[in-house]
Amino acid sequence: MIYWALAVFLRTYNRFAGHKTTRVGAGLLPASGGAVVAINHTSYVDFTYIAVEVIKRDNRYLRFMGKVELKKNPILRWLMWSCRVILVDRSAGRDAYIAAVRELQAGEVVGVYPEATISRSYELKEFKSGAARMALEAGVPIIPAVVWGSQRIAPKGHPNHLGRTKTPVAVSVGAPIPAEGDAESLTKALRVAMLALLEDVKKAYGPHPVGEFWVPASMGGTAPTLEQANEIERKEMEAKAAARGMTS
Repeated sequence: MIYWALAVFLRTYNRFAGHKTTRVGAGLLPASGGAVVAINHTSYVDFTYIAVEVIKRDNRYLRFMGKVELKKNPILRWLMWSCRVILVDRSAGRDAYIAAVRELQAGEVVGVYPEATISRSYELKEFKSGAARMALEAGVPIIPAVVWGSQRIAPKGHPNHLGRTKTPVAVSVGAPIPAEGDAESLTKALRVAMLALLEDVKKAYGPHPVGEFWVPASMGGTAPTLEQANEIERKEMEAKAAARGMTS
């Protein structure tokens, strides 16, 4: 009930902000049964657009996996509990994995970011194999999905634009990929499918002005290349590790 109410609130906010969401392609989630939905990760709010869209068009509720650290915020803690978020403690990641597999076997749809972290380049990063391993163990399909345009609203490394910006957002859901083979081959097949979806969504999205921060470097934007973004993340991780060492 709270999940539904939150979805209504987000749809109302998006109408106010002019954030029209367009569904690209005819892909739909299965009407019933468990499935892993693998989503690209370009912003702090991309999960809201895919979640609201699959409630509206597919009549399914996405169960996301979220960092346990987010529980430090009391509002987020309540929302995560209300939306039955599967908490991930990086020091005990196996527990979250087991919980996700259990939910999939019970017929839930679990949303996963195979890139693990937000892509500063807005291109697909290398994938972790967790989504594929969960699908294989639970015996459910893995479904590629893409959100595009939300990096204009709440990007990493840039100011948020949460007001009435009339920013369009595109969402696409691909064909289910059967849980077959091993985790490595399934992960490769998933990434190929998501690359194809992403290209289709970019073409349907509209103009990508040269020089804009939200446009990938490969399209003339000022976003860092994938290699540059990886270097930024490497330095950030080193700085965090050094900070932890100083406080321990």
